[in-house]
Amino acid sequence: MDKDIFRLDGKVALVTGASYGIGMAMAKALAHAGATLVFNDRNQEKVTTALKEYRQDGIDASGYLFDVTDEKAVKEHIDRITSEVGIIDILVNNAGIIKRIPALEMEASDFREVIDIDLTGPFIMSRAVAPGMIKKGGGKIINICSMMSELGRETVSAYAAAKGGLKMLTRNLACEWAEFNIQVNGIGPGYIATPQTAPLRTEGHPFNSFIIGRTPAARWGTPEDLQGPVVFLASGASDFVNGHILYVDGGILAYIGKQPK
Repeated sequence: MDKDIFRLDGKVALVTGASYGIGMAMAKALAHAGATLVFNDRNQEKVTTALKEYRQDGIDASGYLFDVTDEKAVKEHIDRITSEVGIIDILVNNAGIIKRIPALEMEASDFREVIDIDLTGPFIMSRAVAPGMIKKGGGKIINICSMMSELGRETVSAYAAAKGGLKMLTRNLACEWAEFNIQVNGIGPGYIATPQTAPLRTEGHPFNSFIIGRTPAARWGTPEDLQGPVVFLASGASDFVNGHILYVDGGILAYIGKQPK
């Protein structure tokens, strides 16, 4: 096997929403594998803070301010990135939100906002970068799906609907663009230990106990657990992997749960 099959030297990688959390962890992995890193956020303060962290990690990243749901802004910024950095070889559609609201209490406007960012945004971004990939002879698109692409849970109807749709968008774009040597795959993270989940992970918290008991690995995932999978799907090692959702969940989706004693 070619030892450099996972290297990304000479590639330009755009990771949306990579100003913190799992997006930043995946972006760092791509950069350390040799890719030139580009990221965006819709908040200038987050872009500025993230640029400092990337530089402290030895990464010369480029940060851009735009909203993935704004078609005009996306096109303008993809053109700008192409001019300033190069044609995008790797797109990671990571930007997303969740609103934990019971369905009976959720306004349609809240539902639409989640769908717009988590599903329509990846469509807009993918469509914007695909012409450049076709021109260059290929590319990689990685959609950040979720276990909620497969499972339901209380209070996340909009998020689950969006992530279920993103799974099928992944498969359909894979079918449409395979002839252009573009592979479109997804990563479905399990429950990941981030600052946002810290309050739920305290010892004795019922949700913490629930997740550890529901996961065969008996732990929360870490942002670093997603680094290998994203490099694999961005690299030549996955050239014949297309339309696949790689779940990084410690085995939750394979597990029926422990038998009560």
